[in-house]
Amino acid sequence: MVSLALPNPAFGEADLSNCEREQIHLAGSIQPHGALIIVRESDHAIVQASANAGEFLGLESAVLGRTLRELKGDLCERIRPHQGDVIPSILRCHLGDPPVAFDALLHRLPGGGLVIEFERAERPVDLSKHLENALQRLSSSTALRALCDQTAAIFKDLTGYDRVMVYRFDEDGHGEVYSEQRQPELEAYLGNRYPASDIPQIARRLYERNRIRVLGDVEYTPVPLTPRLSPLTGQDVDMSMCFLRSMSPIHVQYLKNMGVRATLVASLVVCGKLWGLVACHHYVPRFVSYQIRAACELLAETIATRIAALDGFVQSQATLSVKRMEQRLMEAISREGDWKRALFESPQALLQPLDASGAVLLFEGQVLSCGEVPGTQDLREIARWLDSRPRFRVFATASLGVDQPDFSALNPVASGIVATPISSALGEYVIWFRPERIRTVTWGGNPFKPVVIGDNPADLSPRRSFAQWHQLVEGTSEAWTAGELMAARMIGDAVADVVLQSRSVRMLIIQDQLGQVSRQVRHSGQAVVIADATGRILLTNESFEQLLRSAHPHLEMIEDLAPLFSEPTKARNSLRELIEQQRSWRGEVGLQTKLGDSRPLMVRADPVFSSPERGLGFVLIFTDLTERKVAGAARRRFQQEIIGRHRAMSVPLDSKADLCYRNLLSSVVGNAQLAALEITDGMDLDHMPSMLESVQASVTRSAQLLEHLIWHSADRSESNV
Repeated sequence: MVSLALPNPAFGEADLSNCEREQIHLAGSIQPHGALIIVRESDHAIVQASANAGEFLGLESAVLGRTLRELKGDLCERIRPHQGDVIPSILRCHLGDPPVAFDALLHRLPGGGLVIEFERAERPVDLSKHLENALQRLSSSTALRALCDQTAAIFKDLTGYDRVMVYRFDEDGHGEVYSEQRQPELEAYLGNRYPASDIPQIARRLYERNRIRVLGDVEYTPVPLTPRLSPLTGQDVDMSMCFLRSMSPIHVQYLKNMGVRATLVASLVVCGKLWGLVACHHYVPRFVSYQIRAACELLAETIATRIAALDGFVQSQATLSVKRMEQRLMEAISREGDWKRALFESPQALLQPLDASGAVLLFEGQVLSCGEVPGTQDLREIARWLDSRPRFRVFATASLGVDQPDFSALNPVASGIVATPISSALGEYVIWFRPERIRTVTWGGNPFKPVVIGDNPADLSPRRSFAQWHQLVEGTSEAWTAGELMAARMIGDAVADVVLQSRSVRMLIIQDQLGQVSRQVRHSGQAVVIADATGRILLTNESFEQLLRSAHPHLEMIEDLAPLFSEPTKARNSLRELIEQQRSWRGEVGLQTKLGDSRPLMVRADPVFSSPERGLGFVLIFTDLTERKVAGAARRRFQQEIIGRHRAMSVPLDSKADLCYRNLLSSVVGNAQLAALEITDGMDLDHMPSMLESVQASVTRSAQLLEHLIWHSADRSESNV
């Protein structure tokens, strides 16, 4: 049986059963408070236009088929090469006789063609002080809640909308009104949640591309493009980047049911993903100028950068706590050998990084715990259940009793768990617990009755009533955050290192257990070399062998390792000091790999003693530093690019405007550098380069917006509006 994919409904032809796939970027029409034309770049011939273009621009005849030079005005002369390649570019032009001032936004289509959108020019507004103050307030926010509260207040003051909400998405795509500023007479939406289906995935992707969307009046009549299909491609025009693009009729009806007349929405994109929205609602028609829209987009970029910085700060605090714990464990091994007691001697150090109510260590049949945890037999059952799952580094759930109903009785103490294996042996884990949190979630309308379809198209609506609907949630704990899962992985890695170290020592001490412990060491992900007291190599595990070039010499003694390093003489001296002087070796080395290159490793080599006078042998553990090197390069590249690229603005201005907006750019760059510092201090190495690239991209975008604002303000000062 062949499964056929369902067709994507065209713009305006979707209902709630298929609105997730509606092609909203192919609207084929615009809002009437502006006009749009599309020109062929080779000769600037106008090949498509909104039906209102001639009238809106004050021209005596239709614009289709004419060239930009044939239009009365200075538009053609003001277009510069490569405008609108990254984000839409703004220019002030004059059309008609007598000339009338317009603001024009330009961007280029992927398939060819230059889109020019016109709106009536507004008188210039000096936003520099407002922006400078806003950037300082945002950059000084030290907590997410405070940042979002500042965001709502700043946007309301800047835009003048009746209601401003900071809307945050969770891991399932559901949204929550996280902060709110509103007129006193309006009903509060703060804390309301809305299901993921309210914003289809295709709309979320558009929010990531086009960061500011404005709807001037929900009662507008769409103005079609003529012709509908592009003469350049024969297809519908991709209007993703058009600020005038018509809104989906379903979305318009959604807003009408809320009593909303006009909206402005700014995207908060953190590390390339849609984190949330700043949603501004007004209850009468409202249109905002390009200056306000650009300022909103600039602030949204700053806010997203600050969110990334705050995430980095939280993770850096967790990292510091984990490093302290690791130090205690290592000291315990060297002092008395009982690292397990050291793990639990300060329970808060184990619980706080994950905000957990209890934790347990299952190791070699032992069960050690702190805080509130299930009984021993239940813990062993949880471990067996974890053993049955595919291998993982970190496992997390906020609803253990839902995932495995046999554990539902444990909800009062273990509705949520995070587990990390500490060795390759079955049943050996560190597990954290959270209790069930019975709570009432307030939804903006009943999420379980999202579809209402009547005979009248006006009845089509996600939810016709937005009265609050309360849901009692049971069987779940607070969700685990990404930072908490990172802390779990770090603690698990630290304990796994200690376990590996401890078992390596025991292998030297207890010869009759060599076989069992040897297998566990061999299959460890950490590269290990173990030698006896004479330096004769007893074991090199699989992870170490995988690092070496395929035709390496036979390794019999520790000193035979020296030629494998990129600096063999230095390595040989360190190995001799390890064997002859019992001196530990710590340092960074380069190991020649199978591919012939050098892989950076951190070496930890220690002598092992059964007593101060008797040495048993040596344990060498190698940690791959490749990811850290990549992260370090990302840090350096970030600093070089952010300083080099944004040291000077590319548009010459008079000294007053230049100084004013350079100060604004300094605030943006300063905020980004602070974010980069906090990210690199605490971010997971896997994600650090992408986070820094995201911050760099945000600064680049913000700098372009400032340039547009500078140019626009300077240009306006020379224009008669």
